[in-house]
Amino acid sequence: MSGDSLDPLITRLEANDEGALDAIVARCLPRLHAYVRLHMTGSLRAHEASVDVVQSICREVLEARESFVYQGEGQMISWLLTTAMNKMRERARYLGRDKRAAARETPQDQVAPELYASLLTPSRVAVRHEEVEQLENAIGRLTPDHREVVILARIVGLPHKEIAKRMNRTEPSVRHLLGRAMRRLAALLGSAKE
Repeated sequence: MSGDSLDPLITRLEANDEGALDAIVARCLPRLHAYVRLHMTGSLRAHEASVDVVQSICREVLEARESFVYQGEGQMISWLLTTAMNKMRERARYLGRDKRAAARETPQDQVAPELYASLLTPSRVAVRHEEVEQLENAIGRLTPDHREVVILARIVGLPHKEIAKRMNRTEPSVRHLLGRAMRRLAALLGSAKE
């Protein structure tokens, strides 16, 4: 997601075009969906499909449009991600209080491999869902810092400067962390194929 591609929408947003925020959120939707899928806990996945959580996040963001002040693409994406994390925590608390039956059926939660295109070679974007599941499992096996830097850099597409702010690190340490995380992810994916 480059700043150039959002410029026309930002111009519309600054001119108080009501549809501009909708269009920006729509443009960010695939990456937001991938972010949510990779951050959902097992218990939350057992009760809700990621697409339902994403729809709830989008509704919340669009309802709060009056309070939003655009301060850059990184801040916009950060607002979406913070809203997503808050929504997932809220849903997890609700499910914990609700004491729903543990035997409830897992919702159908298919994901398009295109969500992870930045981590796959072009020929593998058309992979079957089993390979997407392997990728998600491998990402889930990373340490929390490795998982977060991979998601923010490769899936959400945040620049290193924004990741550094979000993770309370320096830009060079983010680059180093991302390199180590990608090597670990490659190793996990390699061992999953053996």
